[in-house]
Amino acid sequence: MNGYEINNEQFFIKVKNFKLYVNLLGKKKNKPTVVMDAGYGDYSKAWNKIAPEIAKITEVVLYDRAGLGKSEKSSNKRTSEQMVNELKELLTNIGIEPPYILVGHSFGGVNMRLYATEYPNEVDGLVLVDSTPEDYREIFLPTMSAEFQDAYKKQFIYEGTYHEFMESLKQTKEKRRKLDIPLIVISAGKKAHYSSQSQELWNEMQEELLNISTNSEFIIAKNSTHYIQNDEPSVVINAIKHLIAKRL
Repeated sequence: MNGYEINNEQFFIKVKNFKLYVNLLGKKKNKPTVVMDAGYGDYSKAWNKIAPEIAKITEVVLYDRAGLGKSEKSSNKRTSEQMVNELKELLTNIGIEPPYILVGHSFGGVNMRLYATEYPNEVDGLVLVDSTPEDYREIFLPTMSAEFQDAYKKQFIYEGTYHEFMESLKQTKEKRRKLDIPLIVISAGKKAHYSSQSQELWNEMQEELLNISTNSEFIIAKNSTHYIQNDEPSVVINAIKHLIAKRL
């Protein structure tokens, strides 16, 4: 950090009947609070290369979803709808008021999309980092090898089942409506185990996400695998900074 000090608080907040781990960095400074949600089975550490840089500018909320990282498990259904409700309660209980800029990676992008749909007046911007498209199972998955499809389905052991994950995509699709907030979609341009045709289809499906908003921008991180925030952190950092600057 080159001697640059930022505010960093770590604590637990009760949501429903369990406690979620929160890492609060930086100070608001009359700018939107940036809220980040990690991918499936992942948690706040996924943003280690991003959050400290954004915290120099404004307040950043990192948290571990129920059952992940340091957070307690929940008996509630592990779908995006439920997770959005939990995040809403979390932010309320912490006392962090909108506006928010939401940043979601992979499955976290599904959650953040749904949050923006449910609470559009609270959201000043949305960054989707290689987010799972709502038609992933119907359009993309069938184009991959049987081995890939089998491995994909077997990964759902960390939070929620394969069926709950697909229910989340269905929820997002059913509630989809045009938003009027700045949106940046970042697509990984060097996906592991993807043929050139699969990569092209993936980018096309990512670009289709631009239709979520009336004000959207598409970026391909050409040298990144799925974890763009690790492979090319500057791409994600600059996208968030761009949205913060837009709202000043």
